[in-house]
Amino acid sequence: MRKYIILYTGLLLSVSGCSLLELDESTGLNREEAYSYFSNVKGLATYVYSQLPGDLGVLDGALRESATDNSVYVWSDNSVHDFYNNAWSPNNAVDNMWSKCYGAIRSVNSFLENYSQEKLERFRWNDTYEEDIAKATMYREELRVLRAFYLFELAKRYGDIPLLTRTYALDEINGVEKTSFNEVIKYICDECSDAAKTLPVSHQDFWAETGRVTKGTALALKSRALLYAASMLHNPSQDADKWKAAADAAYAIIKENWYSLPKTNADPLYDKNGGNDVLKSPQLIFERRNGESFDFEANNLPISYEKGETGNVPTQNLVDAFQLTNGKDFDWEQLAPGQNPYEGRDPRFYKTVLCNGDTWMNSTIQSYEGGKDGAGTAGATTTGYYLKKYMNETVSLTPSNEKKKPHHFIIFRYAEILLNYAEAMDAWKGADYTDNDHPLSARAALNQVRSAADMPAVTTDGDAFTESIRRERRVELAFEDHRFWDIRRWKIGDKTKAIYCIKITLENGSPVYKKELLETRNWDDKMYLYPIPQTEYYKNPNLGQNTGWYIKYVSSCFCFSSKQYLTLNYSVYYPTSVFCISTTGLPALYSFFLISSRKNQRKRLANKASRFR
Repeated sequence: MRKYIILYTGLLLSVSGCSLLELDESTGLNREEAYSYFSNVKGLATYVYSQLPGDLGVLDGALRESATDNSVYVWSDNSVHDFYNNAWSPNNAVDNMWSKCYGAIRSVNSFLENYSQEKLERFRWNDTYEEDIAKATMYREELRVLRAFYLFELAKRYGDIPLLTRTYALDEINGVEKTSFNEVIKYICDECSDAAKTLPVSHQDFWAETGRVTKGTALALKSRALLYAASMLHNPSQDADKWKAAADAAYAIIKENWYSLPKTNADPLYDKNGGNDVLKSPQLIFERRNGESFDFEANNLPISYEKGETGNVPTQNLVDAFQLTNGKDFDWEQLAPGQNPYEGRDPRFYKTVLCNGDTWMNSTIQSYEGGKDGAGTAGATTTGYYLKKYMNETVSLTPSNEKKKPHHFIIFRYAEILLNYAEAMDAWKGADYTDNDHPLSARAALNQVRSAADMPAVTTDGDAFTESIRRERRVELAFEDHRFWDIRRWKIGDKTKAIYCIKITLENGSPVYKKELLETRNWDDKMYLYPIPQTEYYKNPNLGQNTGWYIKYVSSCFCFSSKQYLTLNYSVYYPTSVFCISTTGLPALYSFFLISSRKNQRKRLANKASRFR
């Protein structure tokens, strides 16, 4: 009964409070002051930037990748497990980007409505006036793209969403209607195309600033948005025109030659020094810049290392996706006694995964049973592997000699654009099609990415070629917060339930490797989209709820027809609708009372209960 009371207490609090959609940004200034000084204008723009994803889909230390078949988060108390253990619900949003994204969108809308050059003209005699005005004017275009980015983050999670392009008063915000996913994507693309006309290719030549939204950022977002719109989840009829639009958007970047794909072993993105060196990568389009820390390393270092917490560990599923250097798949059935299964792999494997016998921070990884990093050690990997990608080997977590480095996490890079193009062209016209507007084939784009990794060209056709593109996205973009979304847009969730690990034992001092099933995760097709947070539905019933999502509650009741107390499972689709079924299988229709454990009194809920459907 207590759960029932809490539920409706929460309801009363929710409807009486303000939605985050209508809250203004926290500046400590009134609106006139906020836009009358350049430093304040810059601060408002910076706030919108600060809402960008911090570190590759992190959820309290866990990467969203660990809710996919690429990774496992070893600690059971993290909410990332809720994505697949039946705990995910409208009342448990896991990564509640709804409020965060709409808060950022609200700030953008306020900025666009209130900023004007006229408010800064009183500073026209300042030496920096020309520069300040140029930057402030550019902020408008940058924030339009960031608003589009946050809208996309919402749309890829929830599908149809409210398209808020202005500020709203309290009396109207909680009645807004949803806009269809396709209309939201069109708006995103139109905003990106228009802003790209003004934005510079690089801010380095625009008052020597970097790290800001550029023309490439706008076009990369458009490319990603159209790829998602063309995919099976949002394009079940497989309309070819949507695939063509996605191909066109990706090629709009490719043809400009603004970015290039260096060899994997020479790309600053993977340099062990990390830090600001990653910003030198010629394929980097847009990134979230962070200060100095070693948090990412602490969250993922093996448990035997100073302050190491193990955290996110690659699965055997991901390891098996990395081919041999000859382009063939690794075959566990052909593994000879004493053979090292990690020799001769795709070079990207060694940039992504730490495995048994590897040296890291002057220590050898021992992930075999009984090893310092293996099974039998509390907090050790459960898969036999540890994360290496984007880990910085030069930091120090030793208390007496701490050393931190800046960590900049990728949002868009050129390899993704090439893979977007390859996927779209293949779905539209096949692996080898070219024309005057698309002189690059899907195969050529895919093989550019593979060539950078010194992997042989893909020569297959048809479905096998399509699978090669998907494999390439998986290994190239591993741990960059793509796999979770790719699984959904391709609608392959049911194929990703089985999670495999490697069991390593020592026999006569030599490791013996055996692939084993670690766990089978839950999957339901409702999980292709996030549930609308129930608190938001309480505020605005116009939001509805995404297909398949409802809230389950368990409570006690007294059934007069059977003269006994029953346990009921409540499946609440909307706050006004309660469906129940007795766990004892008693007749569907009866009168009942909810029993309050706290007050020991009966309160009538309803006179009839209908069988749960």
